[in-house]
Amino acid sequence: MEALIYLAPLAGLISLLFAGFFARSVLKEEPGSEKMQEIAGAIQEGAMAYLNRQYKTIAVVAVILAVLIFALLEDGSKIAIGFLVGAISSAAAGYVGMNVSVRANVRTAHAASKGLQKAMSVAFRGGAVTGLAVVGLALMGTSGFYILYGNVDLVVGFGFGASLISLFARVGGGIFTKAADVGADLVGKVEAGIPEDDPRNAGVIADNVGDNVGDCAGMGADLFETYVVTVLASMLLGSLILDSYTNAILYPLILGAVAIFASIISVFFVKVGSDGKIMKALYKGVAVSAVLSLVAFYFVTTYLMGDLRFYYAALVGIVIMVLMVVITEYYTSTKFRPVKTIAAASETGAGTNVISGLAIGFESTAIPVVVIILGILTSFFIVGGGASPAIGLYGIAIAAAAMLSTTGMIVALDSYGPITDNAGGIAEMAGMPSNVRKITDALDAVGNTTKAVTKGYAIGSAALGALALFADYTGKVDLTGDALSLSRPVVLVGLFVGGLLPFIFSAVTMQAVGKAAFKIVNEVRRQFREIPGIMEGTAKPEYGKCVDIVTAAAIREMAIPGALAIFTPLIVGLLLGPAALGGLLIGIIVSGLLLALTMDNGGGAWDNAKKLIEDGKHGGKGSEAHKAAVVGDTVGDPFKDTSGPALNALIKVVNMVAILFSSLFIGAGLF
Repeated sequence: MEALIYLAPLAGLISLLFAGFFARSVLKEEPGSEKMQEIAGAIQEGAMAYLNRQYKTIAVVAVILAVLIFALLEDGSKIAIGFLVGAISSAAAGYVGMNVSVRANVRTAHAASKGLQKAMSVAFRGGAVTGLAVVGLALMGTSGFYILYGNVDLVVGFGFGASLISLFARVGGGIFTKAADVGADLVGKVEAGIPEDDPRNAGVIADNVGDNVGDCAGMGADLFETYVVTVLASMLLGSLILDSYTNAILYPLILGAVAIFASIISVFFVKVGSDGKIMKALYKGVAVSAVLSLVAFYFVTTYLMGDLRFYYAALVGIVIMVLMVVITEYYTSTKFRPVKTIAAASETGAGTNVISGLAIGFESTAIPVVVIILGILTSFFIVGGGASPAIGLYGIAIAAAAMLSTTGMIVALDSYGPITDNAGGIAEMAGMPSNVRKITDALDAVGNTTKAVTKGYAIGSAALGALALFADYTGKVDLTGDALSLSRPVVLVGLFVGGLLPFIFSAVTMQAVGKAAFKIVNEVRRQFREIPGIMEGTAKPEYGKCVDIVTAAAIREMAIPGALAIFTPLIVGLLLGPAALGGLLIGIIVSGLLLALTMDNGGGAWDNAKKLIEDGKHGGKGSEAHKAAVVGDTVGDPFKDTSGPALNALIKVVNMVAILFSSLFIGAGLF
């Protein structure tokens, strides 16, 4: 039985080997014409230059935090090493994935000249590299440190390192991508009346770079951290019930291991059929991954736990995953009422478009929250939480871990998005035939939905994972009885601070996008004005200047959000005590979840409302409705790609800080 734990790092290694296999198969594809390679080279150069600068900046913060962990905590040296390895592993997952994505884009564009099936295969396998790298490194690191240290509490450092990178990658990448996108759209589409990805727009290369650093590296780091933290939370809660279930720590690791094999197999099922339905092909991969995982979970549960109630908790997690995907697609797809409502509202101007988009965003919180509530209650009571709250909380953690069993496939879906988006841009800028652009447009349209679906999945898993982390925190600082009663002022104060933090965090990140976009708008206007021949196509814009503007802005502006996430829980815990910090954690989980749902779904709906009009509805491209929809999309862009996704990381970073430094908060506080 003890030897079974080595299956987890072995599965992680096999996942990395398959990531390498798919990377090699993608890179063997033809990269297209010299013009296409020149454009792709500019995107690669900008993306890697930004990522290198971002990681150098984060490295300084990581080293400082590692020194503090070493100095302040018992077993600080072991935790600090785990922290640094967690940060490096998270960075590596995003780095490797993006390295392949910025090469898969041009190969996808070229493959589109050979047909939809070929282009789809190249794009998805490029995304699969990131997906398998993320889960492989995450499971190897988590299980490896547990094997090395033999104490799950010491693995918390690895989780905190992953959380730190996730936060900065999400914030920095989000600021970069949306500042470039918003700035390029406002001048190009609204003022100059030129198409998206038109090579005459100086902001288009920065926009294409941003797709990769935000949606590929950013989401990769986000779900790497979510995977690690959720499995770790399951292990931490499992350590509390070892008297009843001796394999409670091992169980979530083996679930993750068998799920990796399911994800690898499912990649080979993603093929476009004769009906040409791209989304159906992608969902087939997710379905195969989920079904194979559930079959394997049954045998793992029977062997390790001897109690099928935990299998039913895992089944609840898979059901939540499916429902979150379906709900998110409903609110963000062009096929359904929410997006059609926003598109119709665009006929009367930008104001009604924005009002409708906000309303849809607010509305979209209801059903996901009901699903999460039902999932929490079902997984708690199905394992016997009524008789033993500790076992019930473990059941919730297992549901969250099972929900993340499809992470490899979900990240592949997300990374597919920027690859196809870039492929369309390259096809447009290289002047490829209309039949090629038609294929890349079809791939890109589905990519918008997959990116939105991935964010919904990440939010749902973050909510369940954060609840498990909160339970571990309350156990570490012994918040029992009425310790968290609202009759205690410090708890109420903590609730208000926690509820406020996501709003302040979002304000800072939204303003950062706005300030950087302002600079892009002025730079693109300047080039139109001062460089003769741009509009006629006889002169080349200075793309590099726009890349430099958003790179500098993203690196500079990610400092304050990072400081808010790290220092707020420390200050509250040390000044007001563990009960106040417990209140803060409750507040940030509730308000952060609702705000993230509003922003992600609302932003996705705004984006696809614009796409629906561009497909010919309500007057089509160039109409007044289209101009209004572009304005709405510029509001929604930082919602769905900067502030909204970064809230997932914020929630978990704050929880990880509380757990990591919990020993310092016991007996602390002025009240």
